[in-house]
Amino acid sequence: MPKQKIRIKIKGFDHKLVDQAAEQIVETVERTGAVISGPVPLPTTIQKFSVIRSTFKDKDSQEQFEIRTHKRLIYIIETSSKTIDALTGLNLPSGVEIDIKL
Repeated sequence: MPKQKIRIKIKGFDHKLVDQAAEQIVETVERTGAVISGPVPLPTTIQKFSVIRSTFKDKDSQEQFEIRTHKRLIYIIETSSKTIDALTGLNLPSGVEIDIKL
């Protein structure tokens, strides 16, 4: 039976929360004895928005906003049933999106 690989992708707007969530995942997985690769920082996506300040006048006066999405990637190479149970019972901070693929 081949070993099962798990890919965990973490996304969030605050890089400190993303790093904290990645560190919690790494600690819990290493406690179960699984082999881990990562966290690998992926490129930050930046969405920029320009909004006209006035409703009908001064089109040259604009405000700019941006949203930065920080991402991390973790591979769990050698898994066991303990690893999957530990991942499901993990309490992570809010504001972080986690995508787990088997």
